[in-house]
Amino acid sequence: MMIRNKKLLYKGGLLIAVLVAMVASCRKDEGPQYEYLVTADFVASFNVGYIDNMLNIAESSYPEIGELKQYLVNGIDIYRIVYKTEVNNEAIKASGLVCVPSSAGEYPVICFQNGTNTVNAYAPSEYPLNPLYQMAEAVSSFGYIMVIPDYPGFGESSGIPHPYLITEPTVRSITDMLYAVREFGAGELTDVDVRNEYYLMGYSQGGWATLCLHKAIEQDFSGDFDLRGSVCGAGPYNLTLLFNTMINAATYPMPVYIGYIINAYTAYHQFTNPVSDILNEPYASNLSSLYNGLQTAEEINNQLTATIQDLFTPAFLSGFDAAPQYSSVREAMVTNSVAAWKTEIPLLLIHGGSDNTVNPITTENMYTEMLTAGTAAQVIKKELIPGADHGEGIVPCMVSGLKFIRSIQGI
Repeated sequence: MMIRNKKLLYKGGLLIAVLVAMVASCRKDEGPQYEYLVTADFVASFNVGYIDNMLNIAESSYPEIGELKQYLVNGIDIYRIVYKTEVNNEAIKASGLVCVPSSAGEYPVICFQNGTNTVNAYAPSEYPLNPLYQMAEAVSSFGYIMVIPDYPGFGESSGIPHPYLITEPTVRSITDMLYAVREFGAGELTDVDVRNEYYLMGYSQGGWATLCLHKAIEQDFSGDFDLRGSVCGAGPYNLTLLFNTMINAATYPMPVYIGYIINAYTAYHQFTNPVSDILNEPYASNLSSLYNGLQTAEEINNQLTATIQDLFTPAFLSGFDAAPQYSSVREAMVTNSVAAWKTEIPLLLIHGGSDNTVNPITTENMYTEMLTAGTAAQVIKKELIPGADHGEGIVPCMVSGLKFIRSIQGI
């Protein structure tokens, strides 16, 4: 009886082993296993006629767009990808858009970093038909793979605070997306190949993110990504200067940006001071509830105040520059600013000349400091767009930026 039971156990164990082997074999046949890419879902296609019509409509408001229509050669396919990254040493899934030409070929990559956003529903992968995103997506029709990250805190990672103007998670999340796009091209696209030729573009927060990324790729990832050039529009590269400009004015028209920095730097332990050390009530107590991914910048502005003395505590206004109490604030501003270095990769710094949100002096200073650090004058260029405020400068900056990239390519 015991011998029979042993035989049954043996046969049962053998059957289980065979089934496990079959399941494992089936799993292997499901498709490639990726280090970064999790999913890739088709979103939409734009044909050449649609893109041409879109550019014609935009040209009525921004005549300079007409200069780009000559580059239009392809329709495009748009995908939403989810990929693995880390924020503060915690594994998360992030997301973004990838736009590829509909014609077969090998294409260079442009990675576009968007400006400040407070609403999850307006993130690139959540709202790909947003007219501003469509303009970025349309660049793919000129012969590029366009990568548009959501940033952590949006899209697939909307459950965590957005690390606004914090360098490490920003750079990590974007470079990980670039790795995921490479896997996407190699394993999921049949007729389109990702060329190891990269360009970066961004505006406002995205301008800052682009310069951070340019430096990181050149110094830390040059063996993985052949970066050929970058365009940084209206970025707050020196956060100490930005904050000084904000708090030394009687009023600041966009307190949403001030609150965004304080909320993110508090959530990610960049500041050791409690918010109540920095902001007056009721703004200190209400701050975290404003940046929940549901409220627009205008709605947040309406719950803060543009009057600097009403927004900040007297101790912060008098002590930000030197008081030991605020040393963590000063250190965080320095840590997340972009220190000048000698770049060997072409770089365009561009800014609206009448920007009262991010002072053009940030671009002027960055340009001078890069030259002082050893960057050759033929490598770095600076352009100020006369009369353009922060919002007005977006399209002209990006048009000039795309022409700059084409000039690098020699086309």
